[in-house]
Amino acid sequence: MTNDYRIRTITALAWCLAWGEKHNLNQDELSTLHQMRQALQKGQDVPESTVSVVQQAQYLYDIPNPKEYFPKTIKELHNDYRDLWEQQTPIGLVYGGATKIKQYVFEASKLPDIRGASALLDRINLVDLPAFFGDGRRSLSIEQWLYRNFPDLRKALIPELIIYSTGGSILAFCPAAFVDDLANAIEKRYTDETLTANSCAVGDTFKLLEFRFGLLQDKIEDTFWFDKYEINQENPIIKAYFGQSEVSDPFERFQNRKNFNELVGKLATQFTQRRNGNNLAIEEQAKKRPSRCYPPMFETHPYLQRDESDRRSAIMRVELPNSRSLSEPLARKRLIGEIAKRESSHAWYDNANLEWRPFDIWIPSWVKKFEEFINEEDNQQLANRYYSDVNKEVEEARSLREIASASTPSGFVAYIYADGNNMGGYIRQKIKTPQDSRLFSEDIFDATEKSVYKALAQYLHPYKYIPDAKSSRTNKETVWIHPFEIITIGGDDVLLVVPADKALEISQAIGDEFEEHFWRTGRYSLEPTTPNLLAHRYTTDNVPPVSKCLLSMSTGVLITAQDTPIYYADKLVSQLLKSAKKYAKELKKDHKYYGGTVDFLVMKAVTMISSNINEFREQGLIKNKDGESKLKLYASPYTLYELGGLLETAKAFKKAEFPRSQLYQIRSLLERGKRTAILNYRYFRIRLTNEKAKQELKDKFELAWCQPKDSSNNGNLAPWMSLQESDSQDAEKSRMTYETIWRELVDLYPFITEEVETLAEQSTAPEVR
Repeated sequence: MTNDYRIRTITALAWCLAWGEKHNLNQDELSTLHQMRQALQKGQDVPESTVSVVQQAQYLYDIPNPKEYFPKTIKELHNDYRDLWEQQTPIGLVYGGATKIKQYVFEASKLPDIRGASALLDRINLVDLPAFFGDGRRSLSIEQWLYRNFPDLRKALIPELIIYSTGGSILAFCPAAFVDDLANAIEKRYTDETLTANSCAVGDTFKLLEFRFGLLQDKIEDTFWFDKYEINQENPIIKAYFGQSEVSDPFERFQNRKNFNELVGKLATQFTQRRNGNNLAIEEQAKKRPSRCYPPMFETHPYLQRDESDRRSAIMRVELPNSRSLSEPLARKRLIGEIAKRESSHAWYDNANLEWRPFDIWIPSWVKKFEEFINEEDNQQLANRYYSDVNKEVEEARSLREIASASTPSGFVAYIYADGNNMGGYIRQKIKTPQDSRLFSEDIFDATEKSVYKALAQYLHPYKYIPDAKSSRTNKETVWIHPFEIITIGGDDVLLVVPADKALEISQAIGDEFEEHFWRTGRYSLEPTTPNLLAHRYTTDNVPPVSKCLLSMSTGVLITAQDTPIYYADKLVSQLLKSAKKYAKELKKDHKYYGGTVDFLVMKAVTMISSNINEFREQGLIKNKDGESKLKLYASPYTLYELGGLLETAKAFKKAEFPRSQLYQIRSLLERGKRTAILNYRYFRIRLTNEKAKQELKDKFELAWCQPKDSSNNGNLAPWMSLQESDSQDAEKSRMTYETIWRELVDLYPFITEEVETLAEQSTAPEVR
């Protein structure tokens, strides 16, 4: 694999150098470049006219790792790399992709439209943009579109130029003359296909030497280098640019900044400026690029009928199966959603006589990819576990109602929103070259995708669904469905909808498998350490797992009723994800914990939260009765290890047949103070008649969660956990905080089964109508 990345990077650099700054090459010159490309792929001699640029590209690639060698002065850089120093042919670098993605995806209110919006963006990201370079699935319509709008661009692009094209963005080399054309093509493709989705692309040209040693001045000898940095490192501006809190050595800080990432950082800054619509008219005119300062405006005539999103004028009324008013952007979403879930009839769209025709382009379906993954030879055990005795074709769920029917109790779904941790720090310290960036991007996408598929196959099972009168299906015969919806997997981002009763197990499995996948590559391992017990509040005889991977995943989980508006659910689950990521940062800082975290909320009614989750918790779930100790009536977020413990504890309560009325009563008594809640818990536990269940509650709740921090204290704290909260201003003002998992246990209680059913039992579960 290393050799493959080497050949790709050398081919890309040599191609751009050999092309030069021309906008057009004659047929002989173009033929020579393709001969060079083929020779590099086969390990043969390249044409004589390209030998020098190939040697320079190879020389740049083979520069030692920065830890092994890095010039400390500009003079040393010049002496060691004279040929690269003198190479003046610029190489283009373009970065772009979709922006404000959720605004586009969630402006529609129905799952098929959301699925269609996500699938359309995924198709552009994963199919259309790579097709510009001749990579991936070839489509005649995409190539015709490119030739029609940018006639000279296609011949200048080859697959090796792509550094990465996953996660909703693309980073690619290109010949210097085509930087603006490629950036314009990326933006135009999103607009032509979606009409309303936001996109942005920027590009610039760089010297060959910059792809290894970061940004250089036009006169390289004038570049600010380490010898100057060493004596000026306390300057506030320089400190802000080079500063890294986790690195103390000045030379290492300089090395971490002066590499390929500095080029990407410059493009990222330009991307932000252009995305925000800054008026850069003079610069844009010089670069021959259209301004984004004036986005397209759709008319808002008061007497025209709107589409269902109430944003744009409707152009058609169709039966799907209910009568619906659709604008063209919404019609495209709906059509792509139907294609993605493999519905064969699209007569309603054909009758509209619109020009846009996506039928000859492959539309990605995450469920189809899931099926392909578990049916691979290496995953037969997963396939057997997932399908069990199901021998009929399994369809995709068409609505939230169908997913909610698979939950116990039915009528509830869970939104899972996950995102990677420690990515920025890893990129700053470890990603030094284009090939590093390409490999890292592929690793992230691979780890995220496979983690999701494995978790779904492990905890879900095809569900036998009987459509009722409220179902959108015209055929009311019984069908087997996949009881989940993958809205998007982009880079290290995941957004899923699953049955409520399996949400936390799936979230934990995704986080665990994500870390395990990265660890197995051997490229992201942490040095072995002893487990930091202070990072976890859950303690048993089993030692918590050691953080063994630099990268992890935080997750927000919202369990809610099936009729909760999707845009509102997305808003809340995004807040839960932010809370989980904040907790992960705190644990990493305080306890060197690099693992994943999960924050979740069970929302039985839409009116339960009127503002945001943080305010709801701060104002309603934190009490300070005596002025000395603070009471937190919740314990979220959790580490992945704690989440597993929470589920085990909830199962223990279910198995003990702890009366639900008493669960709710103790929850209501939490607000009255620490002692009142302790007394009532002890009273209700002692009254349990099942001695085995009482002992299990003691082991899995009291001893696991509620042990006093003072080992000499043999008192009973349950249902509370004690945490020492220090005052940064005055150590004497430190006070004890008591928090409890009781609210989460009560919320989870309806979604916990006493025993995990066998797959055979699941396949014959009662049907929900």
